[in-house]
Amino acid sequence: MSRRTPRLFAATLAVAALALGACAEKADNQPAAGGSSASASFPVTVGSLTLDKRPEKIVSLAPTATEMLFAIGAGPQVTAVDDQSTYPADAPKSDLSGFQPNAEAIASKNPDLVVLSDDRNKIVDQLGKLKIPVYLTPAATTLDDTYRQITDLGTLTGHADQATDVTTRMKDDITKLTKDLPQRAEKLTYFHELGPELYSATSKTFIGSIYDLAGLTNIADPADADGKSAGYPQLSQEFIVKADPDFVFLADAKCCQQNADSVKARSGWAGVTAVKNNQVVALDDDIASRWGPRIVDLLRVVIDAVAKVPA
Repeated sequence: MSRRTPRLFAATLAVAALALGACAEKADNQPAAGGSSASASFPVTVGSLTLDKRPEKIVSLAPTATEMLFAIGAGPQVTAVDDQSTYPADAPKSDLSGFQPNAEAIASKNPDLVVLSDDRNKIVDQLGKLKIPVYLTPAATTLDDTYRQITDLGTLTGHADQATDVTTRMKDDITKLTKDLPQRAEKLTYFHELGPELYSATSKTFIGSIYDLAGLTNIADPADADGKSAGYPQLSQEFIVKADPDFVFLADAKCCQQNADSVKARSGWAGVTAVKNNQVVALDDDIASRWGPRIVDLLRVVIDAVAKVPA
């Protein structure tokens, strides 16, 4: 995906907008079969939004929402997605932007539902004046937020049963992945890298909560003890080297060509435990910046990496 600045990335992830390594997509992460839920009936209401009939021309301007829609079987109803929606590959990508949304451009798609991650440029009011329904999917701060958004989209699109199947499968997979974690006398530590400028995410963020499930300790937490960085502090090389993390997880592998070799070449990093023990893990940038169904893949990669370290 085209990369935003680390500050914009962090803000988008925290207020409005996670890591699969080289392993292939698992079959249980494939989109659900098409077709609406047998029990679906309209009108339906989610929050303050009521739809009188099932939407057949959905425009998604949020990559995570796009993934959710296709996962619950609403893909055939999606007629356009934004320029950052890279998954699934057959999503109808357009030049529409979720970062600089244009009401006229969106309206030209004749949508009967628009899904956004946040209200940039007061786009919700603009679309409201055009009588175009909008559902917001702000960045999750907990897994429950993710489950709720999937459930809401299922209700709004007529795929409530499929949405329930997706969230149930996610919960089951997470339980299976975490139930046999080894007991360690001392927790392993990690550094999650958003960009080569060394912005990171603390345990108070959504991405941090996923690492918590794997039983890891975040070295970035002390850097945002006062909360001024909203969970996304910029660390110094000296700070990271001194913290000596057991793992370095790179969420900038594709966009910024970061890898184990480039990390090792940084000043002072060759002696860091993660580098010495070949525990620098390159993540998929897109998955590392989203909170949809593929979050299970992030957790799987993290736990697989942790499992290689003797307890």
